[in-house]
Amino acid sequence: MSGQDDEEFVDFVRGASPRLLKTVWFICGDPVQAEELVQAALERVYVRWARISEGDPLAYTRRILLNLHIDDRRRSKRETVVEAMPESSTRDSGPEDADHVVRLLGRLPLRERQVVVMRHYAGLPEVEVAELLGISLGSVKSSASRGLAKLRESLEREENSHVR
Repeated sequence: MSGQDDEEFVDFVRGASPRLLKTVWFICGDPVQAEELVQAALERVYVRWARISEGDPLAYTRRILLNLHIDDRRRSKRETVVEAMPESSTRDSGPEDADHVVRLLGRLPLRERQVVVMRHYAGLPEVEVAELLGISLGSVKSSASRGLAKLRESLEREENSHVR
């Protein structure tokens, strides 16, 4: 890669890493695993940067992240939900309580969690989520609906248990 390509890649990493890290952390539930997945994905992106920088490197990186998580999960046959917050540099501004969000998302099946995070945290349109996950548009809609319903139920149960 040329020096300019390296600079563009570094700028991409600086801009995209915090959001990518938090997105994959919401999906996998483990901040350490999230850091490892983001690092591995960025290594793959760097190797192909000259080809993908003209397109949508963020979409490409998200796809790699999801594939790496799925591969990692298949190898380990388990998923860990950790209630620790990653370093403050990965926090977005806003009122969300990320620890609470991770705990709630950890209760969802993987597909529903992926769809909810990609749709409502990453802000991707349904069509992009379907393409990214390799599923139909109908599956995205039904997974999002089921996932959000389960999250609402969990929140209601928590609120009711605090009221008593």
